[in-house]
Amino acid sequence: MSGWIIAIIVGGVAGWLASMFMKRDGSMGLIANVVVGCVGSLIGNALAGPLFGVQGSVQQFSAIGLVIAVGGAVVLLAVVNLIQRGRLT
Repeated sequence: MSGWIIAIIVGGVAGWLASMFMKRDGSMGLIANVVVGCVGSLIGNALAGPLFGVQGSVQQFSAIGLVIAVGGAVVLLAVVNLIQRGRLT
């Protein structure tokens, strides 16, 4: 049970940091930040594992897990921006 709570908190922080980096903070709420952070963690692990040989989990807090989640969330937001606005930022 505590793994889910940690995942929600870390996912929210990761989503918020990514939204600040991508200048989308004004258009996203708390729930969107959590979803973007958690999905970003999945994307980040899918990319970071094969490319860099590292894995991180948001269910057990670690700095590398947070960095991977933020990186994946930035990738996710860049794709969303590209689809919605026709540009990356």
